[in-house]
Amino acid sequence: MVRSKAPAKKQQKKGIDFKKIKRKLGRKLPPPKNATNTEIKSKAIILPEQSVGAEKSGLATSKKGLTLKELLQQTSHHNAKVRKDALHGIEDLFRHHPAELQSHKCAIIEKLRERIRDDEESVRDAFCALFKSKIFPACIEGPMVSLLMPYIFSAMAESAIDVRLMAFKFFHLVVEYYPPTFSLYAEKILENYKDIIQKNHFYVQDKSKLKVALSGLAHCLSLLPCDESDTESQKKGNFQNETLLAYEQDAAKECVRFAHVPGRLKEIVGILINCFQDFIPLIHAPRGFDEKSYDCIRHILCSISYAIKFSIRRYIQRQTICLPASVDVTLMILDQDIASMLSKKLLGSFPLNPENNLSGKGDERYFVLNSVLTEIFLEVSEWSHLPTDLCNRFLEFIENTLLGKITRSNRIRKSSQEKTSLALLPFVPKLILRVDPDWRDNLLQAFTIAFNDCKPESPLTLACISIVRDVIIPNGDILYPSASDSTVNNYQSAWVNKLPSLLNQLGDKYPLSTQAVLQLLLDLGRVGCLNASPTFEEDIRNFFNPCQGEGDVSGGAFASLPREVQDLALSFLYYFTIDNFSSPMLDSIVSCCLYPQLEQAVLYRIVEILHTAYRAGYIQITDHFSFLITLIARFKVVSEKGQLAMECNVQETYRGTLKVLTNLVCSCLSEMGDGSLVLQILEKVLLEQIILKPALDNGCAILRMICALDSKPTRLSESSIATLSDFLPGYLIEIVNCIPEDKENSYQYNQTCLYYLVPCYFLFDRSSKLTEQVLKRMQSMVSENTQALESVQDKESGQNSLKLIHCIVSVILLMHNDVKVRKIILSSKSELDLILQNVVSLQSSGSSSLTVEGKHMMKFKGERLKFACNSLLTL
Repeated sequence: MVRSKAPAKKQQKKGIDFKKIKRKLGRKLPPPKNATNTEIKSKAIILPEQSVGAEKSGLATSKKGLTLKELLQQTSHHNAKVRKDALHGIEDLFRHHPAELQSHKCAIIEKLRERIRDDEESVRDAFCALFKSKIFPACIEGPMVSLLMPYIFSAMAESAIDVRLMAFKFFHLVVEYYPPTFSLYAEKILENYKDIIQKNHFYVQDKSKLKVALSGLAHCLSLLPCDESDTESQKKGNFQNETLLAYEQDAAKECVRFAHVPGRLKEIVGILINCFQDFIPLIHAPRGFDEKSYDCIRHILCSISYAIKFSIRRYIQRQTICLPASVDVTLMILDQDIASMLSKKLLGSFPLNPENNLSGKGDERYFVLNSVLTEIFLEVSEWSHLPTDLCNRFLEFIENTLLGKITRSNRIRKSSQEKTSLALLPFVPKLILRVDPDWRDNLLQAFTIAFNDCKPESPLTLACISIVRDVIIPNGDILYPSASDSTVNNYQSAWVNKLPSLLNQLGDKYPLSTQAVLQLLLDLGRVGCLNASPTFEEDIRNFFNPCQGEGDVSGGAFASLPREVQDLALSFLYYFTIDNFSSPMLDSIVSCCLYPQLEQAVLYRIVEILHTAYRAGYIQITDHFSFLITLIARFKVVSEKGQLAMECNVQETYRGTLKVLTNLVCSCLSEMGDGSLVLQILEKVLLEQIILKPALDNGCAILRMICALDSKPTRLSESSIATLSDFLPGYLIEIVNCIPEDKENSYQYNQTCLYYLVPCYFLFDRSSKLTEQVLKRMQSMVSENTQALESVQDKESGQNSLKLIHCIVSVILLMHNDVKVRKIILSSKSELDLILQNVVSLQSSGSSSLTVEGKHMMKFKGERLKFACNSLLTL
């Protein structure tokens, strides 16, 4: 039996401890199976009533929604970026909400001042930018500075050089906005500047850091009181006693405030000179130096210059002001060691770049540095003996600068040359007195050329005017370098003759310069140093004459200048009239007086000045008479268009001016001698003006002048009486014709008419013959026009005749209103009766030119005239 095969046993699988999984390159490994999931999910909880935005409603916020309080808190955050962003946020907040700064400025300063010592440079920069752009321009003042200064001084003592430099940079910013800060902390600030420049020799490696310290030092030293004008003014005696005492007290306080500054400056000058020596290799390098090095050298030289100026001023002040014995102050100028360093190491290097092998910016940089060195030389040359060769090099530079040779030979900006000239010009007077004759002639010539080349708008103009004053009239007296030196005298005469033409160049566009020129001319006139040439007088005439030529030719600037400048010009005019009051000059003055835009007070002042000059014997009597009469005869009240006198406010102003002017002229005439003699001289001239039939106001003024000189009985000749009898009827008619009768305000009308009638009344009272002839002339005019009305059919002619008769009747009625004049005209009652008869006859006239209204008016006038004539019978 075949055995059946047993079923095959299945192969048992073997266990695998670590399964190897193949991973593709670059795929991320999955997390392990036993990893704990730390992800937490939650839903937002919304609480509308507790929203942060609700708490900030009504508060000023930055663009990120932060309030000022939150931003200030973040400025102390441990993260530098948060601190910087907070400072930027504060700047943005102040930009849109400036009131926040004014409301919380003290709290803001107290919090932000901590950032001046921040470890992060970007935070310090943001801090400085915030104060520069927003805080300082809005609220810089003393109390704010006092909050900052302790932190600034603390930062200046930091070991980290970058923090120290930021402290100096920030202090420089404070001084720019509040300059008195330096004077309050001068000694301590200078000590810190000395320390950082002396102990940290970083300028060889990084000149930008040195520039930060040097620029701030130069700015601070520029604020030292180096101007000697106060001291000089005190010497000249320009102050009153009270002012002088005040000056002495202020100067003593200033001495105490800067008590220890000169000692600090000596040390700083020595350090700066050594610092300058470190730049000598760069200065003499073939390619010159870069801009950073140039800035450092310029700040070094400027700082030395300011320090020396201050030291010299303090030395001069020490000689004139006694300080209390308890005050230990060093006021001596630089000691011998510093002076030697200055002469050998600094000034001995002049001129920088003597080969002049550069161009463009290089030339200008060397020119600026040489200019500052020259300023230092001019300061120290008064007390420090320098080699002759070195002095000659400086004098040559000064001469070439004034002549403009350096500007022409090199590509140097005109502004740089002008700035240098401004700095050098104040030393010219002292140089002229100290240098030898050859150099003196060179400097005089160079200054004269510079003066002639000055543009009116240039500040050099004022500087040159000051130099002319100092050279010609120092201390108020004429002082020539050599009385027998004709060359010097010629230069000075050229300067003086230049001044009037300069006046016309300046015009009214540069009143300050014009004022300086006029003040100098006045001072020259006072000391008798004008020496005017023909062109001098012509330029003065052009200055006063407001109407020169025709078309676009402009007139003189006098009438357009400010009042204080005009007063100077008139004061000068007094001295100018001593030898130069000619007929053309008289014409210019008259034209100026008649200029419509001239102020009334100036007009009266001109008359007073010329009358004073006449009394002093500077003006001939005939010229003065001519001036006064021309002024009255040509003065215009009524416009060229012939408007009535009472119709324009402007004309009323001119009328008032002429009234005052007439009184002033009459007063002048009364002071010029016996009235009868003056009348005898002027009678012909005045009557010639009457014959020309001037305007109503001018005629009245001339009549008033005659009355002021005449007396009772009249001294006028027969021919003058005849001339007046021809003139006065038309004058009287013009009074009532040009002044409309105001029935509602008859008093004002009568007073206005009375002003013009009074001189006629005086003449009538002094001459019965004149009265008789004037009334006869008016009676004849009435008769002629009455006949014309009855025969002429032309309506227009008739109206003119009727109007003339009305005016004559009105004149008689006005004369009748005055009690004294009634007695005067009583002798001519026959003429008045004839006038009345003509008026009455017109009432029944059948002339077609006489309207019903005209007849009514004649009836009204006739009744008033009849009453007047009857009243004369009762006298």
